[in-house]
Amino acid sequence: MVFDPVLLSRVQFAFLVSYHIVFPAFTIGLAAWLATIEGAHLATGDPRYRRVFDFWLKVFSLSFGMGVVTGIVMAFQFGTNWGVLSTRMGAIQGPLLGYEAFTAFLLEASFFGVMLLGRERVSPRFYFFACSMVAVGTLFSSFWILANNTWMQVPLGYSMVAGKIIPADWWTITTGPMMRVRWPHMVLGAFLTTGMSVIATGAWYLLRGVHRAEGRLMLHWGLGLVAVLIPLQLYVGHLTGLAVHAHQPEKFAAIEARWQTQQPASEVLFAIPDEARERNRYALAIPRLGSYIGTGTWDSREIGLTSIAAADRPPVAIPFFTFRLMVGMGLVILAVAWWGNWLRWRGRLETTRWFLWCALLAFPSGFLAVLAGWFTAEVGRQPWVVYHLLRTADAVTPALTGGMVLSSLLIYLAVYSVLGAFGVRYIYQVLRVGPTGEDGGPPGTKAGRPLALAPEIEAIRRSDAPG
Repeated sequence: MVFDPVLLSRVQFAFLVSYHIVFPAFTIGLAAWLATIEGAHLATGDPRYRRVFDFWLKVFSLSFGMGVVTGIVMAFQFGTNWGVLSTRMGAIQGPLLGYEAFTAFLLEASFFGVMLLGRERVSPRFYFFACSMVAVGTLFSSFWILANNTWMQVPLGYSMVAGKIIPADWWTITTGPMMRVRWPHMVLGAFLTTGMSVIATGAWYLLRGVHRAEGRLMLHWGLGLVAVLIPLQLYVGHLTGLAVHAHQPEKFAAIEARWQTQQPASEVLFAIPDEARERNRYALAIPRLGSYIGTGTWDSREIGLTSIAAADRPPVAIPFFTFRLMVGMGLVILAVAWWGNWLRWRGRLETTRWFLWCALLAFPSGFLAVLAGWFTAEVGRQPWVVYHLLRTADAVTPALTGGMVLSSLLIYLAVYSVLGAFGVRYIYQVLRVGPTGEDGGPPGTKAGRPLALAPEIEAIRRSDAPG
């Protein structure tokens, strides 16, 4: 049996980036949340903030570590599987990844140790400063990674020398029109992912009738933050769509599943794209709305996929459905946040159990939205790895064989499954036990004496099972 190294390399990259992106999407927002909570504790001295901080620091530590490890593997792939890509655009990709190490990792590695071990060794103000620097470091990291990926989506500020892509204008490369909307879109997505996780955790504690003070704090703070950010995210998402419309018309047509050029253009809400026949089945569409979404006018001409050479068209089904999944998750987040704040205004938030269940079950909405957005962006860019400059099929390492890629893919699947199982078990146990300890000492102590084990911890100790 002959295995296609290009297809398997794409599957491997998709698996690894999907696994990896979950952790930055969570830790970017969680680092900011920790800095905010520590600032509140510094300002008020309220012990609840300290307990909530110590609780989420455990979750952050594991998530941050797994994000770093899986991110290193992602970087190795450019050399092992995508050698031609590394050779052709290494002059741009190398410095951008290097800038991440010199800025983001410098801040994160330097101050993360203070967060973990320095509570009793530095002043409270410096500890808050360290928390803030870790949060800033995660933002730097996201900036350089998005700059690298966005340049591959819409390459600007470069020149071609002897077949290689050479940087000509770093300002344009790092702050081009697509980058100016994609980076805020990603950062807001990360904040919302964390916000929904905090909301779900607070709702879970209130449903169980445990850690009421901390659960109430998480629920109220999370709902307030998400209610403010989600409308902004929807607007920035619209701006990102306009940038795609202007710079990547093939991707925009695939997202809309628009086969024929239309004027005015309808908006397909739902359909089953049939790529073989170049049409949509069971389409539900709204006339003229597609023109308005694309240009802000009701009669603009919107290109269809049939006007693009077949070899240059992206797949349609994946970006079509993942885009709608991303938008759908955004609407779920909007509904949870605004309904929750309405209940809070009415004084019924903590007693409305059906809403608490909805908030708990909406926990994965942020993660799903981030993953769906990345699938839309990456699959919609095909068949190009560097848009209109280098095809994906031409970017793989020449000596690579299908058997080599399949072997590494199976190893990654096995190792990451073990890592994932460990991470889920650990985080579940941390969430199940909940915030412990009191202000003035680490969790599990009081005035230098061990506290009695919480019932949840004792149950874990006896049964050696989650929960």
